[in-house]
Amino acid sequence: MPRNSVAKQANVHDRQDCHFSAIPERFNAVTRILKADAQGVAAAAEVLAAGGLVAFPTETVYGLGADASNPAAVARIYAAKGRPAFNPLIAHVSNVAAAQREAAAPAKALALAAHFWPGPLTLVAPVAPTGCVCDLARAGLSSVALRAPAHPAAQALLAAFGRPFAAPSDNRSGHVSPVTAQHVAADLSGKVDLILDGGRTPAGLESTIVSFTGSEPTLLRPGALPRADIEAMLGAHLAAPTSAAIVAPGMTAAHYAPAAYLRIDAESLAQDEYGLDFGGQLSAHAPAGRIVCDLSPAGDMIEAAANLFAALRDIDVRGLTKIAVAPIPDEGIGEAINDRLQRAAVR
Repeated sequence: MPRNSVAKQANVHDRQDCHFSAIPERFNAVTRILKADAQGVAAAAEVLAAGGLVAFPTETVYGLGADASNPAAVARIYAAKGRPAFNPLIAHVSNVAAAQREAAAPAKALALAAHFWPGPLTLVAPVAPTGCVCDLARAGLSSVALRAPAHPAAQALLAAFGRPFAAPSDNRSGHVSPVTAQHVAADLSGKVDLILDGGRTPAGLESTIVSFTGSEPTLLRPGALPRADIEAMLGAHLAAPTSAAIVAPGMTAAHYAPAAYLRIDAESLAQDEYGLDFGGQLSAHAPAGRIVCDLSPAGDMIEAAANLFAALRDIDVRGLTKIAVAPIPDEGIGEAINDRLQRAAVR
């Protein structure tokens, strides 16, 4: 298990009230859904080896996996998601040794990997000559994004497949990231060959991305591993990106967006708004039935992170158009939650 604060199982709610046009489509009309047991993992490894797409659980969100060394397979990811070709993909590896075959990572990056892997940390570093992650998965960049997932099903799939697989979140590009197999099926059924159902993902928020391609470690995306944990390990502050260039997943301005308009840091509801609460801040003054859900009635950041994407999806299912979001402290994992909400609010 990852050695950080998100390793514990979040207390999640079971139900929230709350182009590659030149690439021929080879999607199956029917997507198989198998349990993430030994038999399911073996079947998933066969699909990957044949150039297919597999949805699988991680400790963060569900991933959409394809052989990272196979450009045609990677193209299917972009086509299935409708994902911009300039947005690079994370390659999943089994351990630090596997990462060293893919990236010329400096000592500080390897120290972070040794401490936090397996877990929700993605490291970006220059490509190694021995690497097999194809240019398409890296969006033509000279760097590669790597992480070792902690979920036992993801680890088992890596062991069975034997090489890295590229895996963004398993949703249509720009839509809310999936935290259950049912979320995956709702977005991509018929475009994914197989879904490994490992239940609800515990963290419910994507990995934190740190780049080691410049003169100092840089936080490219806040995520399930808090900045403070990484900085404590490094003994230094993480720098901010100095360029608007997209060099890692999740850096586009409008991302993780439901159809509804989101007004963040709201202290009350307008007459035509529904509320997405945190710690009961909006509930005390809201009319009955106007709170979609409380991400964490107790004000627990980890519970809020685990419930975030499920709540945003529930907003879409209900067809709501205007949502007021209660303030969430911008500290620890709250930084990542607010990052997602700000991107979801972009119109």
